[in-house]
Amino acid sequence: MKDAVIVSTARTAIGKAYRGAFNQTHGVTVAAHAARHAVDRAGIDPALLEDSIFGCALPENVTGGNAARQVAIRAGLPVTVAGTTVNRFCASGLQAIAQGAHMIQVEGARAILAGGVESISLNQPSPRNAPEPWILEHKPELYLPMIDTADIVAARYGVSREAQDEYALRSQQRIAGAQEAGLFADEIVPMDVTMAVKDKASGEISQHAITLSLDECNRPGTTLEGLQKLEPVRGPDQFVTAGNASQLSDGAAALVLMEASEAARAGLEPLGVFRGYAVAGCEPDEMGIGPVFAIPRLLERHGLKIDDIDLWELNEAFASQCLYCRDRLGIDPEKYNVNGGSIAIGHPYGMSGARMAGHILLEGKRRGAKYGVGHTLIEGKRRGAKYGVVTMCIGGGQGAAGLFEIF
Repeated sequence: MKDAVIVSTARTAIGKAYRGAFNQTHGVTVAAHAARHAVDRAGIDPALLEDSIFGCALPENVTGGNAARQVAIRAGLPVTVAGTTVNRFCASGLQAIAQGAHMIQVEGARAILAGGVESISLNQPSPRNAPEPWILEHKPELYLPMIDTADIVAARYGVSREAQDEYALRSQQRIAGAQEAGLFADEIVPMDVTMAVKDKASGEISQHAITLSLDECNRPGTTLEGLQKLEPVRGPDQFVTAGNASQLSDGAAALVLMEASEAARAGLEPLGVFRGYAVAGCEPDEMGIGPVFAIPRLLERHGLKIDDIDLWELNEAFASQCLYCRDRLGIDPEKYNVNGGSIAIGHPYGMSGARMAGHILLEGKRRGAKYGVGHTLIEGKRRGAKYGVVTMCIGGGQGAAGLFEIF
């Protein structure tokens, strides 16, 4: 089977939903910016690209109408580059990478553009599909809001509010430290946009031209005391607060994948190679524990064990599910989300898997790791990692995990 290597990655900074830089920027415009820069960084002839595959959890409105095809056109790629939009909720970006890699490994594609995008500002709340009557009667938890599933995980598996707040603080601290050290500079491509700003007193909306070059969502001044003062969203007997859950946000990430010999002929130095992907289902009311089932399946297929992995990136949808998955699998906290995660940096649903994959390669190089799981293609390359895994929970009761070998 042919190898699918990753030759470049690029992402936008992440903007706060509704109040941030991308609050009136079309989702296709945001994704096209990341896509164009990923292709430029690869330095390849865009005509080599066979397909543009983008993940999106809310593929409607400004990310509707097969956004991936629109992204290719908006990015100035040749009309010969096809496009397809995929939806596996929060794993959509990772799913796009896996699908692109499979096109290279099995179908013989020479190069694929893959990524993820989300415009929560312009798409949520959104019209939802009407519940199917039989499911509503027999398995209504399939339609539970994600926040409710996170509270269920905390109560069912004994993940305390104190532990969740402590974890959230660590995520904030690690993201702030990574930003201060400039660890995201080589993945973010600044973008000029016009944002709408509402005056709190008058209600008037003004337009502000800005360049977004840094992630907006994290709060470097976060303290444990401040987190502990926040009230649970669902009531005093629950766990999830605005501080220990991922923040609603907007953004996009893109990667260029190539067949290994094609990349070699072009004289390119790949970041890494896609090695495998696994998904698994679980009970919908505890969807956050999906990685507990997907990760063992992935590792078993490749003859690996938990302790073989040097870097882990597990999407921080909620602190309760992150902690449960980490501890249930026996993952070393020092190998896990080493530069923080979505609780601090934000979680544009469809983008996150692609962002995490891009980040793990450079982080692995920096640390001299051998195996890594998750958000870190760029990160893996810095610290010397050989393998990296990206993993996340998925609405409806699923988990996904992808394995990357880092060069």
